[in-house]
Amino acid sequence: MNRVVFLDRDGTINKEVEYLHRPEDLVILPGVTEGIRMLKEAGFSIVVVTNQAGVARGYYGEADVLRLHEYLNFCLRKEGAEIDGFYYCPHHPVHGIGEYKKECRCRKPGIGMFEKAEERFSVDKGHSYMIGDKLLDVEAGNRYGVCSILVGTGYGQEIMKELIQKGERGSFAFYASDLKEAARWILNRESQTTEGDK
Repeated sequence: MNRVVFLDRDGTINKEVEYLHRPEDLVILPGVTEGIRMLKEAGFSIVVVTNQAGVARGYYGEADVLRLHEYLNFCLRKEGAEIDGFYYCPHHPVHGIGEYKKECRCRKPGIGMFEKAEERFSVDKGHSYMIGDKLLDVEAGNRYGVCSILVGTGYGQEIMKELIQKGERGSFAFYASDLKEAARWILNRESQTTEGDK
């Protein structure tokens, strides 16, 4: 069984750019490289699960998604923070065109991408996590049965402010300012769990 940390992409790993698909527009967020490296060194597999409605809308193709992911991993690999797997959903139920206009299991908060990853990684759900900057990321992780974390990068900070104003807690286990803080929380939680199992 593999301990896996699932990561949203836009707003969690890289700066939110509308329909990002060009490598030259990629900006990796602060704390991301360190956070992924910490998790990798602790034995976690790192898997990206990302909705890519830009494909569905015809703004760019699946080849562009693959090219961007190759470039992203090239940048991270140099820092010891390589991602082990990428899964993306190219569909949209309303705004998709042609074959991409469809209801699917893979578009978050659906769990199809997680299930696809499980074919390769044999996920230990009790020791695996989902990190994202949107509530649909949290919901997807919860539906799949892993511990979910909301990060304050991307849309996360604004979402957290709105929840506080409404007096709501949210369905995530922890709120972290960035991926590095999320990684620290995961490693601390795992160490406590390990101690409790002794």
